[in-house]
Amino acid sequence: MWGRRPFFHALLIAFCSAQASPAAEPVGQAVLIKTEVTGQSGPIAVNTSVHRDERIRTSPSGLGQFLFRDGTKLAVGWGSSVVIDKYVFDDTQSVRKLTIKAAKGTFRWVSGNSKSSAYQILTPAGTIGVRGTAFDFYVGPDGTTAVVLLNGAASFCGPGGCRQLQQRCDCVVAKPNGDMTPARRVDPSVLDTLGNLRALPFLSGNQRLAGGIGMLGGCNMASVMPERKDRTRPPPAVAPAPQRQDPPQRQAEPQKERPNKPDKPHHDRPHHDKPHHDRPHYDKPHHDKPDRPDKHEGHGRHDDDGKPGNHGLDHREHGRHHDGDRDHKIDRNHDRNRDFKRGR
Repeated sequence: MWGRRPFFHALLIAFCSAQASPAAEPVGQAVLIKTEVTGQSGPIAVNTSVHRDERIRTSPSGLGQFLFRDGTKLAVGWGSSVVIDKYVFDDTQSVRKLTIKAAKGTFRWVSGNSKSSAYQILTPAGTIGVRGTAFDFYVGPDGTTAVVLLNGAASFCGPGGCRQLQQRCDCVVAKPNGDMTPARRVDPSVLDTLGNLRALPFLSGNQRLAGGIGMLGGCNMASVMPERKDRTRPPPAVAPAPQRQDPPQRQAEPQKERPNKPDKPHHDRPHHDKPHHDRPHYDKPHHDKPDRPDKHEGHGRHDDDGKPGNHGLDHREHGRHHDGDRDHKIDRNHDRNRDFKRGR
């Protein structure tokens, strides 16, 4: 019986200690969640609080944006895991200590209202020092870490020493064994160095961030569009059949003006320029009409050789003969009247 007392005593102390220990302190909340993001107690939704020592994980297509109490912003991209390690808040809307441990994945950090010395980011290859800064960083499965400066200044220190990032788009790549590249401007070849085309998706534009945190970036990485495994590949585009083009039309040449020609004769009105073979001609003297040119002058006669003769000339000759006969008759009548008077 006495042996059981120490056991119950210890159990009572443990129970009382659990009741006395305060609940996990909330240090911020989620402001954007896409696809699937989980915390210590399950899926995280917008406005869900995150706590100290909580591990945050994202799915292969997940995205979470978090806002801490001092205004610090943290974006957690696809396939990531991070722990809010230390968080010491004071009463002046700032923190005395904020440390996160990034195990793997891709992130964007924007400092809040606290002193730069209050922030610390731990990676398998070294520690990122923050100095009023905005930057992206990536941690690969083997611990290889890349940091790209977007604003302010930062440092990276590992077993191989420290590198200072002072110019926008400066980049350093470090390995857990101490190998580290010098700080230089980032370009798409860094994705080959990291062995992952999906690294740094906030710079390449493969993942879109909301709010002011999404306005940062660029660095000539926006043209990098790696294959997304979480999206179905669209069917290949079918090239449209080439359209048949009609040959260019030749412009019509201006027509030349032709000289006016006399109208062709119409058979419904009399013409005097063409012989009429369908009407006979009678050479009779016309005593009841004054002499006038014959209407059918030059028509209706053929010479002996079969060619059209000058019928107008014949009529004129006939007229002259007729006038001569008439004058001759008048002279004879005059002579007769004169002889008759003489006989009387």
